[in-house]
Amino acid sequence: MTSIERLDAPSSYVDRQLRVRPATHEAEALRTSSTLYVGNLSFYTTEEQIHELFSKCGEIKRIIMGLDRFAHTPCGFCFVEFYSRAAALDCMKFVNGTKLDERVIRTDLDPGYKDGRQYGRGKTGGQVRDEYRWEYDAGRGGYGAR
Repeated sequence: MTSIERLDAPSSYVDRQLRVRPATHEAEALRTSSTLYVGNLSFYTTEEQIHELFSKCGEIKRIIMGLDRFAHTPCGFCFVEFYSRAAALDCMKFVNGTKLDERVIRTDLDPGYKDGRQYGRGKTGGQVRDEYRWEYDAGRGGYGAR
């Protein structure tokens, strides 16, 4: 019999900008977190659209939209903080992989939002992944930075 992969299991992503050992601090934060990172959003997705979709899983505490570090315009990600961990896990099960603004969105548990994380980390101010994209993507602002 094959085992079924859990839909609410966090990914193996590690935030390298944390100055503490991820095996200790981040792992503990993930075990208790009620915050989700939401990626692959269109640059035109609004906070209201995110609230409408994610509130189906539980009561939302706050939504922090990801911004381009220099232009302060949306850059394709956000953080959704719930009042309960169960609601965040439900979102990982039911919302991850669905379409929003014609884009398949990704959700993952986040160890918790801290000020400054709402800005893109790429050299141009947006997300790093957009700097390496060669193809045209209207939902993410056209061509990548290359």
